[in-house]
Amino acid sequence: MIDLRPALLVLGFMLVALSISMCVPAIVDFTISNPDWKVFLFSAALGLFIGITLILTNRTQDFHLSIREAVVMTLLIWTVLPFFASIPFMYSDLSLSLTDAYFESMSGLTTTGSTVISGLDTAPPGILIWRAFLQWFGGLGIIVMSISILPMLRIGGSQMFKVEAFDVAGRDTPRMAKISAGITLVFIGSTSVCAIALWLAGMSGLEACVHAMTTIATGGYSTSDASITHFDSPLIEAIITLGMIFGGIPFLLYLRCFQGHFKRLLRDSQVRVYLGILFFSSLALSGWLVLTKGFGLLDALRYAPFSVVSIMTGTGYA
Repeated sequence: MIDLRPALLVLGFMLVALSISMCVPAIVDFTISNPDWKVFLFSAALGLFIGITLILTNRTQDFHLSIREAVVMTLLIWTVLPFFASIPFMYSDLSLSLTDAYFESMSGLTTTGSTVISGLDTAPPGILIWRAFLQWFGGLGIIVMSISILPMLRIGGSQMFKVEAFDVAGRDTPRMAKISAGITLVFIGSTSVCAIALWLAGMSGLEACVHAMTTIATGGYSTSDASITHFDSPLIEAIITLGMIFGGIPFLLYLRCFQGHFKRLLRDSQVRVYLGILFFSSLALSGWLVLTKGFGLLDALRYAPFSVVSIMTGTGYA
């Protein structure tokens, strides 16, 4: 018989984290007197109430998490979280239907990047931030939070690794919590660096933060219907290209770099194949643009690598 308590307990923590994050777009909308702040605040309160209730009613001393229960946990998280994340889309000025709102939030949390929203250039900043955060949270946050919570609850976190697509083979740190903390720091640090670079390159603070989150998470949500072409900036495109390449490499390898094993990153077979395919595909596409489409060499070298990296990493800016 499947014990649902571990799944409900972890879901409770996830809902609490998701609800707390809604405070950021709420504050942003409040500062510009956009009424959507009330929607985010209500959604946060509802999520906090249900999340805390799940935590209090399902917490016990010990749990044993089987593979079957880990599968149930994963399915439950990926089904319920998008529903709560969709509430701001339904009751904000966008007034999306339940189907469209659920699609948008699921696309964000899975970093798919497909959208049903048009008119992003005039959308409220709170909604833009919320879309970006969903991709950032979904890109790494769910699995990292699960790994952080499970050891604390004395639940076997290794079962979650077998369910989620996350490679921990040959890990150097003995505890899942240390891996989680390290990856989280790398994720936050790389997002911050990317945001600062984009801001210095000419984006506004909001645009820089949104695109940094969706770039490192390789999600692809933008603040404009025209996506990155809206900015028409070779420097911005170059920064985002590097960010997408960074986000496409397993973050566990970056932990090894911080442990002093810098050569392991370039010696890793998947990284070498990944970078090799990116390089030669970009070279081939550049040549094709020059020879058949009449592009200048500099223009070809500008557009080809960006398109190749965007497609290969699944970011979808191209």
